[in-house]
Amino acid sequence: MTKSDLIESVAQKATLTKDKASIVVNSIFDLMVDAMKKGERIEIRNFGNFTVRKYPAYTGRNPKTGKPVSVGPKRMPFFKVGLELKNRVDNKK
Repeated sequence: MTKSDLIESVAQKATLTKDKASIVVNSIFDLMVDAMKKGERIEIRNFGNFTVRKYPAYTGRNPKTGKPVSVGPKRMPFFKVGLELKNRVDNKK
């Protein structure tokens, strides 16, 4: 499912125009990104949790030349699936 498919589905289920559904979907994603930028945890019950993991700096290797390369610290989004979603996808219950 693509973002445009999601917008179309929201428009149909909520009887909204595609423009209004697009605003809703984009607003949700924007709010989630803003929260993760602040380091906040997003918990959607029975679906999962979005968190930001911090990774320290390290020395990697350039795969072409094999020379050491310094990689700076970074923050990456991480999703942990909820039990109910896991079971529904696996057709349990």
